[in-house]
Amino acid sequence: MHWLFSPFEVSFVRQALWGGILVSLICALAGTWVVLRGLAFLGDAMAHGMLPGVALASALGGDVLLGAALSAGAMAAGVTALGASSSPSGSSRLSHDTSVGILFAGMLALGVIVVSHSRSFAVDLTGFLFGDVLAVRQRDLLWLATALLVATAVAALGHRAFVALAFDPRVAHTLGLRPRIAHAVLLGLVTLAVVASFHVVGTLLVFALLVAPPAAAALWARRIPTIMVGASLIGVGATAAGLFLSWHLGTAAGATIAAVAVCAFFVSAGATLTARPAGLLGRLRTGAASEMERPS
Repeated sequence: MHWLFSPFEVSFVRQALWGGILVSLICALAGTWVVLRGLAFLGDAMAHGMLPGVALASALGGDVLLGAALSAGAMAAGVTALGASSSPSGSSRLSHDTSVGILFAGMLALGVIVVSHSRSFAVDLTGFLFGDVLAVRQRDLLWLATALLVATAVAALGHRAFVALAFDPRVAHTLGLRPRIAHAVLLGLVTLAVVASFHVVGTLLVFALLVAPPAAAALWARRIPTIMVGASLIGVGATAAGLFLSWHLGTAAGATIAAVAVCAFFVSAGATLTARPAGLLGRLRTGAASEMERPS
């Protein structure tokens, strides 16, 4: 059985394991709402919208994490501003996907322009896209732990408003929950998850942890807290299994973790072909929201 635990006897693999666990927990909190509200495209756009800030910070010799945070914050602010013309009923002259798509294209183009003027950015760009989970340091773990505490507080305090938004924005407005503010806070939660995670697994791979585990859990779980717990367990399991497979197969650690998470979703989705789960995701699609989850 030594081969089973041998990877985790190495210090940098243990650091990577803890980093991946923290990332999985953060992504489970934010990703649950991304899945339930159908914001997967937004999550992808947020991840790539950090490129201008990362490129500028790298070119100027500044803090890459700060640059990513500022760029992602600008992206979130832009999405909120373009959606400000929405009526309380949720209608808008400009669709949400269109707003996100325009900002996504603009931020990505700006990032590529900055990169094209930087001759020494190739290695940093690779790290931006794919991350390096095996290079997680102690201060990274402290940052991720802090981000997890903040994400937990936001998810707990905003739960009632987020639930109303997921089921019917008109209900949120009727109950005085200020859906526009709640949506902006939710964007902030997604931004936090993406910024906190990209330097561990990269922007192209954080999307997998943000969407796949919650989607897999949402097919079966009936309540939102249960989805979050299930997504956390799937994400943690994908982290451990991905590091194990990466060690023995010689594959990229971050990509392997993401691949395992995606495989977990397909296994969950495949199981629904033989069973009939009453998951919350299916109930949302049919418009039959659980009374236990409706805000009172």
